[in-house]
Amino acid sequence: MGFADELSSLLPELPERENLIRLAARHLELIVEANRNFNLTRILDPREAAIKHVVDSVMPWRLFAEAGHVLDAGTGAGFPGIPLAVIFPSVRFTLAESIGKKARFVAAAVQELGLTNVAVANQRAEDVLRGGKVDIITARAVAPVERAVALFGPALQSGSRALLYKGPDADSEIAEAKSALRKSRLQARVRDRYDLPEGLGSRSIVEIGTSF
Repeated sequence: MGFADELSSLLPELPERENLIRLAARHLELIVEANRNFNLTRILDPREAAIKHVVDSVMPWRLFAEAGHVLDAGTGAGFPGIPLAVIFPSVRFTLAESIGKKARFVAAAVQELGLTNVAVANQRAEDVLRGGKVDIITARAVAPVERAVALFGPALQSGSRALLYKGPDADSEIAEAKSALRKSRLQARVRDRYDLPEGLGSRSIVEIGTSF
């Protein structure tokens, strides 16, 4: 099956589902095309890509429902930012990517997909945060919790929240960050857990903020 068929069979009920199937399938096609010239991802099998990129990105969608502005830190090929932006067309998304060729790919993909609520910044997320406040900082491939506290601490102390996609060892990451969290007057907890289809991994969403 192609990307659209795989997504149709895998995605749960969520906002903008049909639009997400169409646009996410095209996004994955663009990744395959770009991968011929430079390495965006090693995951190209249609079903595995649909699960590990798109399904993973949108499973915790409810946690983003009340946001006005979301920053995707180190978006890579556009995850989780692009799928979430399709689900929430009224939410503003900034996708930060410090590697120029990846940022250029994401910007071109956003334009082709017609996502008017998305801006792409060829910057590190912490530099983007110096330019203004966001409601949520998210990332799928960010450093351990302790490092995330160091990177995003000033923004989090000012009222932003972080929702970080982590693996099953999230509790140990939080424990290791205890001192850094205390010094920064921040708290962290596992907000959600889910298993990806077909045994392709377990995910924990770690929330960091001043209070819960």
